[in-house]
Amino acid sequence: MLALATLGGCGSFWEWEEREAWRASEERTCLTSGAVVESVGLRRARRIDGPGICGLDHPFAVSALQGGMVEFSQEATMGCPAIREAESWLSETVQPASLALYGQPVTGLTIAASYSCRGRNGASRGPLSEHAFANALDISAFRLADGRTIKVEDGWSDLHDGAFLRSVHEGACGRFSTVLGPEADRHHKDHLHLDLARHGRKADIRVCQ
Repeated sequence: MLALATLGGCGSFWEWEEREAWRASEERTCLTSGAVVESVGLRRARRIDGPGICGLDHPFAVSALQGGMVEFSQEATMGCPAIREAESWLSETVQPASLALYGQPVTGLTIAASYSCRGRNGASRGPLSEHAFANALDISAFRLADGRTIKVEDGWSDLHDGAFLRSVHEGACGRFSTVLGPEADRHHKDHLHLDLARHGRKADIRVCQ
């Protein structure tokens, strides 16, 4: 029966599983720490419970970060831990790199994906993506203060824009457990994928590609 459920893809197999306990624990720890609170562009949303094991207990609707200074192209649904790391990444890596290379800050992110109950790389079966737990964010472009847009797909091989994109990619690897970019595979040629999956038995492995 389990084998048949696996072949059935998204619906039946994922419903047989249980959401890992560490997910709720990480949410509670993050919220209790006060690292993420409601602000401009950041508000609490309703609990997402399913289908199957998809969802999370305390999601946020995010339309901007850094107190509203970095706007999202579309509203994203994210969990507290993902927001916390994204805020730190913007402050410690993205903005310094942008100021150093362009002389101006990043004021917007083009969001390719946030919450979505699906398998990895959009598959209808197999392991669930961290997007299914609002624990991931896909970014396809960065908007500068003067309105210029740095696209991941177009800029990755460019000498100047590529230096910026590779810098923010490398910096993300210090904050997120999974960072995938154009050199990872064909599924990520046009965006940066950032998530907080647990890799390895001790959750001490990072994937940076």
